[in-house]
Amino acid sequence: MNTTGISVIEDRLNKLKAIVDMGIDPYPSILKFKREEIKKSLKSFGDKTSVAGRLMSLRSHGNVVFADIVDESGKIQLFFQKKNLRENFKFLKLIDQGDFLSVIGKVIKTVAGEISIDVEDFQLLTKTLNPLPSTWFGLKDEEDRYRKRYLDLLLNEDLKDLFRKKAVFWQSMREFLVKKGFLEVETPVLENTAGGADANPFVAHHNALDIDLYLRISMGELWQKRLMVAGFEKTFEIGRQFRNEGISREHLQDYSQMEFYWAYANYEDSMKLVEEMFKYVAKETFGKLTFKINGNSVNLEKPWEKIDYTETILNKTGVDIGKVNSQELKDELIKRKIKFEKNDDSGRLIDLLWKSIRKEIVGPVFLVGHPVEVSPLAKRMKDSPRFVERYQVILAGSEMGNGYSELNDPIDQEERFKKQQELRDKGDEDAQMHDYDFVEALKYGMPPVTGFGVSERLFSFLADKPIREAVLFPLLRPVK
Repeated sequence: MNTTGISVIEDRLNKLKAIVDMGIDPYPSILKFKREEIKKSLKSFGDKTSVAGRLMSLRSHGNVVFADIVDESGKIQLFFQKKNLRENFKFLKLIDQGDFLSVIGKVIKTVAGEISIDVEDFQLLTKTLNPLPSTWFGLKDEEDRYRKRYLDLLLNEDLKDLFRKKAVFWQSMREFLVKKGFLEVETPVLENTAGGADANPFVAHHNALDIDLYLRISMGELWQKRLMVAGFEKTFEIGRQFRNEGISREHLQDYSQMEFYWAYANYEDSMKLVEEMFKYVAKETFGKLTFKINGNSVNLEKPWEKIDYTETILNKTGVDIGKVNSQELKDELIKRKIKFEKNDDSGRLIDLLWKSIRKEIVGPVFLVGHPVEVSPLAKRMKDSPRFVERYQVILAGSEMGNGYSELNDPIDQEERFKKQQELRDKGDEDAQMHDYDFVEALKYGMPPVTGFGVSERLFSFLADKPIREAVLFPLLRPVK
């Protein structure tokens, strides 16, 4: 305990200097003892073992010192005795909570009945200069927790477990698709044209080529469709994508997404596969199919119903989107106090109206029957060309995935791109860019294809956490 009046950090710097003056390396790269994971070190009493990890507590009682040491596998108590360590016992005065040690000794049970290691020798691996926050109080300020996420994770085992589950989430999705015959692919992150979604991209400059490029806003949608042109029939990609948009409980600027594309299948086939995949991933990750999400009780196990886009809006708002014009849509949005841009077209206005009622739908359901105005990449319904073969998974009031029968008519696709580009030229930053190269590829012929995409929002919802909480290192403003 420091009673000299100097700061904790000054005290630790003095200890560091003393260690160096003794000719001891406070940051060695070679362990003196062969290490075992703590959970594997709990052998029969009397057996010798060696562990390494961080000291989370130190308790001195004269000629004995107790300490708790942790590694990723677990925790065990260390028992240092002066009679065993002799002159080395004095070195413990230079050791603090948070330091990393390697120790060797026998597994024992103390008088208090706690399994411990009776230390025979030890090695300092890392001398820490900043004290750890209290393991009891931890980090409470959200900004502080995100900025010092490494400490938040160190002190919060439940948070660590969340990210172990997240790894299982993506791995189980990968396993599911591979078992279904899908090939994992990698497509460009930097693009000349940001395509495959309605979103505002980040811009980057390529020095060698002296051109501006975009960070992708979809998981290679237009690239994976090119692979369908090339003869691949089942592909998927899991990776990072980027959208220069707002921060909320559900939205990030860079996040992980999966998209698959499946030739000779349509959106009905895709819905069946997606329902099976969601159930498989939820069971593998969380061991259950019923969840509490944002105060809603959600049961993934029951068969998923389909609800119609137009009918749902009509039932919830009284507005028939097939019979109203843009001004009437704006009037309805104004009445509902929903913001919109002056140049928003009917598709954007309809989408805003839909999103205002989406939170009332618990699900899981498939939303179908989208109008073509809100779906520039989906195939039209044969008998109702104003609508497209598209679906969205709705879960606890939010969208949890988006799928289509993909548009493979190059003439229709080019016309829709032109309309999107006109909106973009008028100031709609979320409107899609005209991808001339993709239209050229379609002209060589793409078979019937269905596609689907889902982001890590699904994981955060199933875990019932804000999406920033379910990211290891959320983006923050730099400290000035």
